[in-house]
Amino acid sequence: MDMNTIEAVVRTTDPAQWRDGDAWLAGGTVLFSYGSYAFGPQPLKRLLDLGDAGWTPITVTEDGIELAATCTIAQLYVLPGSPEVTGRSWPGLDLVRACCDSFVASFKVWNMSTVGGNLCTSLPAGPIISLCAGLDGVATVLAPGGSSRTVPVAEFVTGDAKNCLAPGELLRSVHLPASALSARVAFRRLSLSNLGRSGALLIGRLDGDASLTLTVTAATKRPVQLRFDTLPDAGRLAAALDDHIPAELYHDDIHGLPAWRRDMTSRLAEEIRAELAAPAGAHDVPVSGDFWPPRAGDRPAAGTTTLPKGA
Repeated sequence: MDMNTIEAVVRTTDPAQWRDGDAWLAGGTVLFSYGSYAFGPQPLKRLLDLGDAGWTPITVTEDGIELAATCTIAQLYVLPGSPEVTGRSWPGLDLVRACCDSFVASFKVWNMSTVGGNLCTSLPAGPIISLCAGLDGVATVLAPGGSSRTVPVAEFVTGDAKNCLAPGELLRSVHLPASALSARVAFRRLSLSNLGRSGALLIGRLDGDASLTLTVTAATKRPVQLRFDTLPDAGRLAAALDDHIPAELYHDDIHGLPAWRRDMTSRLAEEIRAELAAPAGAHDVPVSGDFWPPRAGDRPAAGTTTLPKGA
């Protein structure tokens, strides 16, 4: 927590107040870990604190789900069991717990870390990036000049710890459309160690029992989406992965070499294809990794926002 260069903490949600040397502060789990030199050789001078933003964490409508950038992981985790989504035919909600569990973090992180923070940190293994990209999430970004723009989450992250935000821009929210939430989904995650950082995290979505959207994260430096009008066979899927993910796009760090990440991406993608090709509810498809299939009995009671233990 080496933040001894900070001269002021400003409580604001107005991008017009941003100036050089500022950083937006939400949960702070990453910012306080990286310290004053989190964003380069020039130290931070001010923190623009979103703690009093007052944004509603989660808003559910017929059009889908709006996640405020300040929504915590703990708040997101209880969404599938909440009254707001009870009775809705949204299989995509099964991805929420699996992605939250992929933090493999303590309850302290879950109760402070935010949806927006995970996206803006833009690490390959960011599981909320995986969730929102896999469900065709669209981010709303506020600019210092008073304007706003939207960008698909799959395009928001542009590389390892890189994204499309310009200086001073603020991520306001992410919209998950009902059309994606209504689709049948499959999830796969692998790590080199038990409950370690994700080395590969893939999400498959079958829209209308026909078209397949496959989202590759963690294995790659940025999200990669493959879309098929019809469910492909194994050969077509493998060829598409080779065509869309060049060797240099696979991430390389202590949590997995590029060759391993490439092989695991192919393996998990085929498992997802096979699962979605089988009748719904079939259990004869092998599952690699952890946190899948979802177990409804593990969901916390509605209204719970503070978790008694970590993932």
